[in-house]
Amino acid sequence: MNQRLTPRKQPRQKRSQETCAVILEAAARILETEGLGGLTTNRVAERAGVSVGSLYQYFPSKEAILAELIRRLRRSLLTDCQAAAETVRDRPLSDAVDVLVRACLRHHLVRPGLARVLERAEEELPLEEDLMIIKRDLRTLVAGVLGERGIEDADQIAFDLIALGHGLASAAIASGETDLENLFLRLRRSALGYLGLPVSLPTHNPESVIAA
Repeated sequence: MNQRLTPRKQPRQKRSQETCAVILEAAARILETEGLGGLTTNRVAERAGVSVGSLYQYFPSKEAILAELIRRLRRSLLTDCQAAAETVRDRPLSDAVDVLVRACLRHHLVRPGLARVLERAEEELPLEEDLMIIKRDLRTLVAGVLGERGIEDADQIAFDLIALGHGLASAAIASGETDLENLFLRLRRSALGYLGLPVSLPTHNPESVIAA
């Protein structure tokens, strides 16, 4: 199964990279409009304007396409969180909580329909080993933010906060929730409460999740 989730080859030439990108974008659009049930390698190849043989040069199965989309989604989350943490390097912990929670939610705002489908697909695919490095790096990032502000046992607390946030956000988005500003406030309240911090109004970029 793991072999079916791994790309056959990594595109190195510009033309190959473009072909791979077109295939993944075609799959993403099918998932957005038709969900998991509409995804087949034949449909993806047709939508991408490539032959099925060309698709199989890169992806041995539709599961491999799904897995690569999930990997890219998770890598973008890590990148967004890293950038967010830099913006509040010298600010209080409550501000750091604000920007990290917003970064996680913006992760779902770019293409919310796709994010919902990939969240469900991730639960059904054996990707734990593939995503381990990304999850480890995210935990290290959050632990660093906590440790810089004097929080003891930062690594364990980082694990708990990530699990808490991921569980609540995934459940809310899977249920079709679209008011992400309200979800932000609930996630923020949960994180601040866990950390024993007062739940005051946001002070860092308070206008909205999108604008933050």
